[in-house]
Amino acid sequence: MTSSTTGTAELPRPKALSEVKGWFRAVDQQLFDWFLSGQLDRAQRGDLLELGAYMGKSAIFMASYRRDEDAFTVCDLFDSTAPDAANLKEMNKSYSTLTRRAFEANFAAFHERLPEVIQAPTSVVADRVADDSCRFAHIDASHLYEHVYGDIEAVRDILLPDGVVVLDDYRAEHCPGVACATWGAVATLGLHPICVTGTKFYGTWGDPEPLRDALLEWLAGRDDMWHEVQQVAGHGMIRIDGRKATEPKHPVSRYAGEEEPSAPAETQTAPAAAPPAVPVQRTASSRPGPARPATAAPAARSSRARRLAKDLLPPIVTRALVKRRRGR
Repeated sequence: MTSSTTGTAELPRPKALSEVKGWFRAVDQQLFDWFLSGQLDRAQRGDLLELGAYMGKSAIFMASYRRDEDAFTVCDLFDSTAPDAANLKEMNKSYSTLTRRAFEANFAAFHERLPEVIQAPTSVVADRVADDSCRFAHIDASHLYEHVYGDIEAVRDILLPDGVVVLDDYRAEHCPGVACATWGAVATLGLHPICVTGTKFYGTWGDPEPLRDALLEWLAGRDDMWHEVQQVAGHGMIRIDGRKATEPKHPVSRYAGEEEPSAPAETQTAPAAAPPAVPVQRTASSRPGPARPATAAPAARSSRARRLAKDLLPPIVTRALVKRRRGR
């Protein structure tokens, strides 16, 4: 990845979505595309929301499905102070290099219009985003149970009845708080599962059956994703194995055709000269020809060994050895 220097900070200039740091598997890219494209095809009203943005990979992808009239809100602490000690420890451990300027530089490489950025704890979203306003929400902020459960409660009110919410890391072993909050929302907040992948949970507070049936039909026509239906808390949930999934079409970066800058002339080095040839004294044994095995013994040494065996061994043993050698 190349960089542009502004002041003392180096801002990213990604030439492709793959160059944006972050975790966004191909199977989830396919599902984001399926859900978001379907909403556009149905002319479903509503805005987009992401809680937790890191360097912007999924936000950049989501913004490709934003219409002119749609708002897109991204909430993240970025380099602000965490609201409590536990969250501060998590930020210092996992996101110490995160900055808002880097996020915006990545986003601007792919889209002309930046999202509405809320640089604050996700707990403020309930007061900053209107109820019943969003059709798609992606929750990927804190991994702490209290924060994730609060995010789910807030999104339940913000999401439209037929909207879709996606929860990241719902089953990762290093963040059991997300799993507890996710399945707790299924049990107590009326969240209906639609499908799950290895890293993300997809659900709705509306009727999941139409989306589930359409998704099953779409999956049946693909050979890069395996799926099955399981019963969970009275709901038919689709489990998708997308380890072989291909990536959908990505938004194009404004830097896509940019070549890597060549090194300045004074720093370019010429190829190292070959070392001078060392004269070789050719002898009868060093002239070109098939190489002899390194372990081959000289014929003279073998002859002496045979003569010594003949002199020292009893005749009966000597005859047996000679007979065996001739048999070979």
